[in-house]
Amino acid sequence: MDEIRVVLVDDEPLVRSGLAAIVDSEPDLTVVGQCGDGSEAVPLVRRLRPDVVLMDVRMPGVDGIRATRLLTQLDGGGPAVLVVTTFENDDYVYDALRAGARGFLLKRARAEDFVSAIRTVQRSDSLLFPEAVRGLVAARGRRPDGTALQERLSEREQEILRLIASGSSNAEIASELYLSIETVKTHVRNLRAKLGARDRVQAVIIAYESGFVEM
Repeated sequence: MDEIRVVLVDDEPLVRSGLAAIVDSEPDLTVVGQCGDGSEAVPLVRRLRPDVVLMDVRMPGVDGIRATRLLTQLDGGGPAVLVVTTFENDDYVYDALRAGARGFLLKRARAEDFVSAIRTVQRSDSLLFPEAVRGLVAARGRRPDGTALQERLSEREQEILRLIASGSSNAEIASELYLSIETVKTHVRNLRAKLGARDRVQAVIIAYESGFVEM
């Protein structure tokens, strides 16, 4: 079983201690570093090269949104960022997702939810927020009809984007559509290029904001 290396970024020492206890209790998860401010996160990640970062959104100094954006600009795309927040319907959360976070969890989530979430976002083609994004987009009042986006994508690309937005991985999409994983990867690259999306996260955000995926 491959070890998943985790860094914790939260300005509350008690929260970091609790998360560390949860992570280190699992045989395949290890906390390799901790810090209390977003400004410390980038040099720490550069040095330790973790697979996943658990990132608090609201911190003094450099907040989780800017820190997430900086991490996604590292060579190789940086680690998977999992946002940890107190409030679900929060502009900070939405902005963190736009910045490149691959999912989010509430601080009151169960220990097993944190463990499962870390394993999920560690996979490069897996996201953890599709359904919750609906509420975040709806709260901002964005409800266009999606026609403009639909016209830019082939029918197959539209199918795949809907499946990505539902949380499906490449392997699950391949099974659903009876395609090879390489073919799915090619379609994902193409639709991202057409949407101007940096990654799967941004593609899903665009799908919801445009109205292509209905709320």
